Amino acid sequence: MMYSIKMRCSKGGPHEEGGKHISGAERILREDEVEKELINIYRRAITHERGKPDFINFKIEEIDEEEIIYKKRLNINQHHINSKEEGLSLAKELLKENTVSEESAKKAIQTLLNLEDSIHGAMLFDKDSGERIDNKGIKGVRVTGIASADITKYKESLKKDGREGLHLEEALILASKIASCKGIVAELCWSDDPSYVIGYVGTKDNYERIPILKDEGKAVGGRIFFVDRNQLNYEYTLDDLINYLEKQMVLIE
Repeated sequence: MMYSIKMRCSKGGPHEEGGKHISGAERILREDEVEKELINIYRRAITHERGKPDFINFKIEEIDEEEIIYKKRLNINQHHINSKEEGLSLAKELLKENTVSEESAKKAIQTLLNLEDSIHGAMLFDKDSGERIDNKGIKGVRVTGIASADITKYKESLKKDGREGLHLEEALILASKIASCKGIVAELCWSDDPSYVIGYVGTKDNYERIPILKDEGKAVGGRIFFVDRNQLNYEYTLDDLINYLEKQMVLIE
């Protein structure tokens, strides 16, 4: 038996009532793993650098294992740059190499730089025009139903490669689900954690890790998915794409 475990926490009340987002987490676990991981996630919520929450929500749901699909994780490419400006320039070039137009890449970068507060989910941009094509507003598209197929094995494989840390572990799993989604050609993301300036460009095959994509101390982040609308039609619509991201259970191997 397997369960989906979700945590979200905020300060100033629930998110729906205007509370400031502090942290969130999601796991897909066997029954015997749930209790231990709930403690770990709770500790994460109350010790986060964005502040101590006054609202913590846990949601535990049994999963029909027949609904789970399995996808491969992305390869990691580590880049080396010396400034935010170099990082943003590199991100633009990586996006262009993955069929995103220069106009769309520029619009996406500027959109994230101009955010006054973190968007709750992701924005969907047309890869050619840079037009935002979802209608989710500040909520964005929330990617859920995602975890490692074997978290112990996954962490060990990253450690052997000299790559550790919760940010990388979770971002790589998330990016791998996004890359598996039909119609999405690339992703741009950086964190809203003030001390974490690393970001990435996700492609169909790679997680392009960029050391600096924002100023240290800035508690605003976001993510944009670039969609090839030529892959959408009456049999596979934008709603189908969003449904996969928000509802399909995916374990990353």
